Amino acid sequence: MRYHPISNSLFITNRKRFVSKMKSNTLAILTSNDVKHNNADDVMGFAQNNDLFYLCGIDQEETILLMYPDAYKKEHREILFIKETNEHIKIWDGDKLTKEQATDISGINRVEWLQDFEKTLQLMAFEADGIYLGHNEHIKRVTYNQQTQQDRMIAWCKEKYPLHEYHRAAKITRELRLIKSEEEIALMQEAANISVASFKRVLKACKPLMKEYELEAELAYNLIKSGATRHAFKPIVASGKNACALHYNTNDAVCKDGEMILLDFGVCYANYNSDTTRCFPVNGSFSKRQKEVYSSVLHCLKEGSKLLKPGVLPPDYETQMATLVETELIKLGLLDAKDVANQNPEKPLYKKYFMHGTAHHIGLDVHDVGLYSKPLEAGMVLTCEPGIYIPEEGLGCRLENDYLITKEGNINLTEAMPIEIDEIETLMTSLS
Repeated sequence: MRYHPISNSLFITNRKRFVSKMKSNTLAILTSNDVKHNNADDVMGFAQNNDLFYLCGIDQEETILLMYPDAYKKEHREILFIKETNEHIKIWDGDKLTKEQATDISGINRVEWLQDFEKTLQLMAFEADGIYLGHNEHIKRVTYNQQTQQDRMIAWCKEKYPLHEYHRAAKITRELRLIKSEEEIALMQEAANISVASFKRVLKACKPLMKEYELEAELAYNLIKSGATRHAFKPIVASGKNACALHYNTNDAVCKDGEMILLDFGVCYANYNSDTTRCFPVNGSFSKRQKEVYSSVLHCLKEGSKLLKPGVLPPDYETQMATLVETELIKLGLLDAKDVANQNPEKPLYKKYFMHGTAHHIGLDVHDVGLYSKPLEAGMVLTCEPGIYIPEEGLGCRLENDYLITKEGNINLTEAMPIEIDEIETLMTSLS
């Protein structure tokens, strides 16, 4: 694997926390993600089911975790099923995990081959009253238009065991995964550290008339060199007016002298993610207007991040963030104070220049699982990402950091990433 081995104590603890929330006399089945195909015999890069990874640490396709904490026989309480290798697989794809390696990674003593799953489950299913199954539940995205391994497992179980009670594993994991352990925070910090070095590399490389994808290549180089698994998401390298399209990522335009670049990117390390955004001038010097807009967004980031603390409800936080941005829009001459005072609260004027939320959970998913109806708690990690977008000026600015919430105040995991105007200009000048 690319990343340093993770102590299996993390996964042992996670399983203990999970089973403590299961109903009496139930079992749980979690499956790996599919290997997604591209064209012909080509495949996309494999990304593990994060709930499965959270509970066992196995980063290999064709894996099933079976947990039955109330099983009469101790050896039935947790079983890991993995793909059995053979000479053909070794020749074409390389080695797969052995049973011993799977035990070392997961801390699960009983490891079986995948082909033995059905007959093994049969021994326990009729003893159990209910079954927990995984599914891709998320407030923003669901796999409604594709069938996954989890969908197939749900259909298979309900056909084979139609009278059992069924429960949602995601209801448990969305609660557990919100609060990060020390081990998880360390992995997220490593992802953030790689992001910092990547950004500095981009500053060093940037110059007028480069293509946006050339800067994307600098990110990719440092990511791979540093042992990260992949980009956390397709990077946004948006110069000039492209920065006003929130999810622009074709990254094929020319970076022109006098423009500003919005760089939104993340690093996935050991399946844990960072998510950061920085803006900088193509030529190394902010114009007067760029400085004004940038300073307003930076002010909102600094003040807004202070609002991320235990007990705060996310909707209340977003309302306060919107007020901060609204005030800056008036200062920038983009909104009129009288118009704002008389605006329809259902259609606030700031949305013309600021149209997205400014905080989301981050962890195993970039937009990590969790309920935004719950107050923030110590141990959560969230982004803070205010922005101002002015299409008529061809100027868009967003700044984003990752914050660990603690009882004593939040900790910026991405603090080492340059963000002050003078700092960025000095770095770009000295590195050019």
